[in-house]
Amino acid sequence: TRRSSALGLFALTTGRSADPLLVRQSLAIAESVLQEVLAQPVGSADPDGGDDGQGPEAGETRGSTTLPFDHVNDYHGYVMDGVVSADGTAVPALAGYQARVTVVPQGFGGLPATYGWLVTVTATAPDGSTLALQGFRARLQ
Repeated sequence: TRRSSALGLFALTTGRSADPLLVRQSLAIAESVLQEVLAQPVGSADPDGGDDGQGPEAGETRGSTTLPFDHVNDYHGYVMDGVVSADGTAVPALAGYQARVTVVPQGFGGLPATYGWLVTVTATAPDGSTLALQGFRARLQ
């Protein structure tokens, strides 16, 4: 009975888990967006000039050729409905997915919150299941 109980639990768990294809696709989307955000520069001032506030500055958008996101925290509040590459090209096969980004000041290991950002990317699959990944970016100067 011990063996059948373990197998029954396994069958129950796998039968109720999300579709593996949707999970893997959500993971790939979240990883891609997180990598894009963490690759952005960090500093006390925005590269465009002036103080850098939470979220994009006026006129900045992710796919813009004239005023693109140019700092980690420009992505705060960004929502991508359907997968769209950084240049603005939609990926039709992934139109049912969504990615949301939050960027908040965060200290880490003695580093003050004014020098670090915790980035969370939450991907939502067409069935409504969600997957979140987090990364940390620090300004070390």
